[in-house]
Amino acid sequence: MKALIQRVKRASVEVEGNIVGSIDHGLLALVGVEKHDDAANVEKLLHKLLHYRVFSDADGKMNHNLQQVNGGLLLVSQFTLAADTHKGLRPSFSSAAPPAHGEALFNLLVTQTRVAWPHVATGEFGADMQVALINDGPVTFLLES
Repeated sequence: MKALIQRVKRASVEVEGNIVGSIDHGLLALVGVEKHDDAANVEKLLHKLLHYRVFSDADGKMNHNLQQVNGGLLLVSQFTLAADTHKGLRPSFSSAAPPAHGEALFNLLVTQTRVAWPHVATGEFGADMQVALINDGPVTFLLES
């Protein structure tokens, strides 16, 4: 699994003109599922999402994680993160999980995250989504499990 995380001042996701998920200060995580991923990858990614230190401490160093700053987490499924872009000028999606497998693991991530952390919002799996954010920093990292 991959998650492109962005530290945000606020973020939201809209489907068909309706906001389906939003957070204030926290992390926007665009999540891609690959065909070899399983529940163990979900657990590893969840641990990283909650514990990766990307928020500044009193000295301005990135020493605090999402939980330490009481931030929100917006999880958005992002099929294109699983693209292979090594060759040519068109992405290949041969490493991406089939839709049913991807949805099952994304939903497992959402469920487990909500058990571990109360400030979670999501997009809608498989929907045409419009994501809005104010990137804080900007601070962006690619996490892999």
